[in-house]
Amino acid sequence: MRAALKRFARNRMAVLGACVIGVVALLTALSPLLYPAGAFTLAGPPLQPPGMRYLLGTDALGRDVAAGVVAGARTSLLIGLSAALSAVLFGSLIGALAGYYRGATDIVLMRLTEFFQTIPAFLLAMLLVVILSPSVLSVIIAISAVSWPGIARLVRGEFVALGGREFVLASIGLGASGPRIIFRHLLPNCVSAIIAVGSLLVASAILLESGLAFLGLGDPNVMSWGLLISAGRVTLRSAWWVCTFPGIAILLTVLSINLIGDGLNEALNPRLRER
Repeated sequence: MRAALKRFARNRMAVLGACVIGVVALLTALSPLLYPAGAFTLAGPPLQPPGMRYLLGTDALGRDVAAGVVAGARTSLLIGLSAALSAVLFGSLIGALAGYYRGATDIVLMRLTEFFQTIPAFLLAMLLVVILSPSVLSVIIAISAVSWPGIARLVRGEFVALGGREFVLASIGLGASGPRIIFRHLLPNCVSAIIAVGSLLVASAILLESGLAFLGLGDPNVMSWGLLISAGRVTLRSAWWVCTFPGIAILLTVLSINLIGDGLNEALNPRLRER
């Protein structure tokens, strides 16, 4: 682990991304202290430009854009991390079963995976949120449902590659059960790849959540970056700051997570490690 951290630290762009995410997480933790009134409170006159009194200006309703950006960071990180974790757990289980048992199990599970991959992810997420009614939980479920197939195919491929290795054949020869081989021997050898790809899923989940909120399919009681951009699109020409600052927050957060994912891939991938 220490060696992996050193390799990660040598990637300057990945470290920069980690610093940006650290700042976002810090603002999220301090949001109750910075803006105790909340993001939906009317802070002053509408459409005030950025300045000393209102750091990022106000929107058409008089809400503080800075408070909304900070509150939206909490929503995006919560949904992104929760949806990515759920997708990784479910996708890893499906991929592990398909890659280890092969045969009919592999065929059924992979056809199920391909079925989900044939449907456009954003359209399926929209449909699921509409069916479940917009809420934080329904958005997490919808994003998880469209994100797990990639993880499943990755884990299946890793299991197929590891299936003929000596330690697996030895475990089978010693009478180890299937679940023991899967969870004690095979999955630990796939952790590095799962972590690297799972970190990228967080960025995709944040983009999906922002898109759903922009279309009015997010939780109406929770502030998010997509909701801010949606509220500011009608005043884009006269009040550019309402859309610009949430958009910059999405850009920096997603870009930073992608940089972290690349750094983790280089640090944990043994093939890249040898170069």
